[in-house]
Amino acid sequence: MIRGGEIAKGTVLLNKGSPYLVVEREFVNPGKGAAFARVKMKNLRDGSVLTQTIKTADTVEDAVVDTHKGQYQYDDGESFVFMDTESFEQIHVLKETMKGKENYLREGDEYEILIWEGEPIDVKIPTKMVFVVEQSENYIKGDTVSGATKPIVTETGLVVRVPLFIKQGEKIMVNTETNEYQERVNN
Repeated sequence: MIRGGEIAKGTVLLNKGSPYLVVEREFVNPGKGAAFARVKMKNLRDGSVLTQTIKTADTVEDAVVDTHKGQYQYDDGESFVFMDTESFEQIHVLKETMKGKENYLREGDEYEILIWEGEPIDVKIPTKMVFVVEQSENYIKGDTVSGATKPIVTETGLVVRVPLFIKQGEKIMVNTETNEYQERVNN
């Protein structure tokens, strides 16, 4: 059990028998009445989103979730296959639980896999990742207004809007939570 005031982003809670990942948490202390947390949670089984208000003194059930480090291997059509870096066993994470994250998976990269009751339910993607620009249109300097952007495609198929000076073959850092360009990476 966890108190409402102790809930943080990334906490996994149980609600009606299903695990929910806290994606947003806002602490509110009104002038009158008890303080509370407004929590936005994502169901790790079906992807539905739920917003709930929990008083800071109330307790809610938190889910016991194991984390395993897994190296991404391949896509078998129905699931993404990871290799547990300690036991070398294969972990199959269903594609339906990874909606929106598939373009952040790169063969050979390591990720944290959340396992609840023996079932892989989510893969934690790092907040910032570096990608190589595979496709980019060329623009002529002076053609546009300042702050203009263009779409590019990375080696994983991820589409990101970047400044016009980014060229094919360059490396860029992307914020995976917002899918936004952060900076050009020089190596």
